[in-house]
Amino acid sequence: MKNFTKNDTIILLIDHQVGTLGWSVSRPKEMIISRTVALAKLGKALGIPIVLTSSQETQAQGLLLPELQEILPVEYAARIKREGITNAWNDENYKKAVLEAAGGRKNVIMAGLTHDVCIVFPSRSMVDEGFDVQVVIDAGGSPTQIADEIAQQTWEKGGVRTTTINQLVGELIDSWATEDGQKAVQIVYEEVMSKIGQF
Repeated sequence: MKNFTKNDTIILLIDHQVGTLGWSVSRPKEMIISRTVALAKLGKALGIPIVLTSSQETQAQGLLLPELQEILPVEYAARIKREGITNAWNDENYKKAVLEAAGGRKNVIMAGLTHDVCIVFPSRSMVDEGFDVQVVIDAGGSPTQIADEIAQQTWEKGGVRTTTINQLVGELIDSWATEDGQKAVQIVYEEVMSKIGQF
């Protein structure tokens, strides 16, 4: 699998909702939020297209995290509100929005809640359609640790790569000495390194 760059990549943040966050206990909620915020800030800073989606906002899942609305107001307003389709890729409106935002890009950074339902299926579906997909595992979670582990095993068997926020940033940037590298350093410090030991 080739390295991802800002010019050939799209970021998909799936169902980072206040309700689904409460169901994702396989890692600390604070970690999920900080890594999700880092992805949102990174995409915005580097000009990587970002698509947001939610599922059944008026029910227990709730609205997307307020941090996403603050960082990505345009993307938040354009979010795809799914009405119960578990595999987001099977939602016609979502698929259309992703393809339009991608504009031919084939590398996909994906994160969301929960891994065992909302990530495992679209990640594999997109690989089946010719995309290279990486799941940022520390920007999501599942209701149990075993559910998280089985989800990871399932998507990896389907050709999806697992990564973490720091590893992903290192791949995208390649050199901290560049202008993009300096932008990324600040985001990683604010959202990741400054929080080491807190959770």
